[in-house]
Amino acid sequence: MKKIAAYAKLLRLPGIGALGTTTLIGALTVGVTDLVDLCIVFLVGSLSAVFGFLLNDYADVELDNLVDDLKKKPLVSGEVSKRSALMIGILLILSTFFFISLLYFEKPIDTYKFIAINCIILAGILGSVYDLFGKKIIGSDFLVSISMSFVFLFGALSFSQPTIITWIVFILTFNQAIHMNAVEGGIKDADHDYKMHVKNIALSSGVKVEGNSLFIPNTFKAFGFGIRLFSAVLLFTPFVFFGYDYYLWQIILLAVLTFILLAFSFKFLTMKIFDRSKIRKLIGLQSFLRYSLVPIMLIPIIGTLPSVILIFFPIVWYIIFTSLLGEELFKPRM
Repeated sequence: MKKIAAYAKLLRLPGIGALGTTTLIGALTVGVTDLVDLCIVFLVGSLSAVFGFLLNDYADVELDNLVDDLKKKPLVSGEVSKRSALMIGILLILSTFFFISLLYFEKPIDTYKFIAINCIILAGILGSVYDLFGKKIIGSDFLVSISMSFVFLFGALSFSQPTIITWIVFILTFNQAIHMNAVEGGIKDADHDYKMHVKNIALSSGVKVEGNSLFIPNTFKAFGFGIRLFSAVLLFTPFVFFGYDYYLWQIILLAVLTFILLAFSFKFLTMKIFDRSKIRKLIGLQSFLRYSLVPIMLIPIIGTLPSVILIFFPIVWYIIFTSLLGEELFKPRM
C-alpha cells in the first residue's frame, strides 16, 4: 500500500480532478455537450498535466532535497526511482495520444483539429523546456504558462472555432499559470532556490529570505497583484463589453469571490515571515478559489448544473484522495 501511495502522490492523484478541467472547459466554451467526448478531453488534459508535474519533479530532485518538507516527495525519498518515473513519463505521452486518437476516431481532421494537435505538441515541448531548463532561464515561467494555455486551447479546437469566451479563458489560463509559477512558486521557493543558483523573476526582482524574515520588493508585489487585477477585469469582460446574458446573483457571487481572492493575494504578497506551512495553505486556498471563478463566469453559457459540477467535482475529488493518501488538506506538497 505504501508503494501504491507513493506512485499516487507522484502522479498528483488528488489534483487530477482540477487538472483535467483545463481541456474540459475549453470544449465547453465551444458548445460541446457529448459526455463521452468531454470525458476523453478531460483525460487528455489530466495526462498532459501529470506529465508536466512528473517531469518537473524528475528535474528538481536535487533542489527539492534541500527542503525538509519536500524530502517526503516520492522521487526525493527514493520510494519511486528516477528510472520508473521516466518510464511512467513515456507511458503518459503514449496514453495522451491514444486518447486523442480515440477522440478523433472516424472524424475528419479539419483545420481546427490539425491546429489542436499542434497545440498539444507545442505545449509538451514548451512545458518540457521549462521543466528541464527553466531554473536557468529568467522568465521561463512564461513558457509553461503558454504551454498550459495551449492545452486549454486544444480542448476547444478539437471540436470547433474558438469563441470570444474561449479567448478570454485562454488569457485567464495564462494569467493563472504565470501567477502560480512566477509569483507563488517564486516566493515559496525563495529560501532555497538561490542555493542552486536558480534564475527566476522572483530572485531577480529581489525576493529573499533571511532567517525567518521574508522580503518582497514593491515591484514584485505590483507584478503579482497586477496579474490578479487583470484577471479580475477579464472575468467581467463578457458581460460588460460583449453583451453576454447574466444573472444578478451570479455577478454578485463572482464579485464576492473575486474580492476574497484578491484579499488572499494581497495577504500572500505582503507576508514578512517565511512560514512554508502558511505559504502552502495560502497557495492551496487561492488555487481552489481561482478554479471556481471561471465556472461561475460560464453559467449563462454552459448552464448552471455543468458550472456547479465544475466547481465542486475538483474539490470533492481532492478532499477524498488527499485524505486517502494521508496528506494535509489545502497544503499541497510543492
